[in-house]
Amino acid sequence: MFRMLPLVVLLVSACAGAEPRYLIDPPDVTGQTRLAVSTIEVRQVSLPTYAEGSDILLEDADGALMPVKSAAWADDPVRAVTLALADQMGRASNATVAAEPWPLEDSPDISVHVRVTAMVARADGTFDLTGQYAVSSFNKVVRERISRFDISTPMPETTPTGIARATSQSVTALSDQILTALRR
Repeated sequence: MFRMLPLVVLLVSACAGAEPRYLIDPPDVTGQTRLAVSTIEVRQVSLPTYAEGSDILLEDADGALMPVKSAAWADDPVRAVTLALADQMGRASNATVAAEPWPLEDSPDISVHVRVTAMVARADGTFDLTGQYAVSSFNKVVRERISRFDISTPMPETTPTGIARATSQSVTALSDQILTALRR
C-alpha cells in the first residue's frame, strides 16, 4: 500500500489545475487630476457573461471566443476590474475613491456605475473595452450623466501576459476618461 502512495500523490498533483494565473494590474500613475468632488464610490462593474469567468479568452479567426490554453485570471474578473478601476481613479486624482460597499460614515459625493458591453481580446491584435458609465450624485454635487466609452488598446502579443497587460491598460484608459469628465 505504501509503495503506491508516491504514485497517488503524483497523480493527484497532476490533476490539481496548476495553470498560471494573471492579474489585472493597471500601470503606475504619472499625474493627478483635480476633481470637483472629494469622494467617489465605484459600484460593482457589470461585465458580459463570457468575461465573468476565470478563463482568459481570445477571439479566433471565426470570431468565436476561445479559452487560452493553461491560463486563468488570478481573481474574479468582476471584482478585479472593479477594484482596479477604483484604485486607478484614486491614485490618479485628488479624490478619495473606494469600491462598493462605501466604507466611510458619510455618503460619497458621487457614485460611478460601469456597464461593459464588450471586453474582447481580438484576433487582430487589439483589445476592445466598450460600454457606458453613469455618474450619479444623490446630493447633486455634480450633474448626473451617462456616457459611452469605446476603448481599443493595441495588443502586441496574444499571449495571456499580453491580454492581461491590454486589459489593465484599457481599465486605465477608462479611469482616465471618467476622471476627465469629472475634472474641475
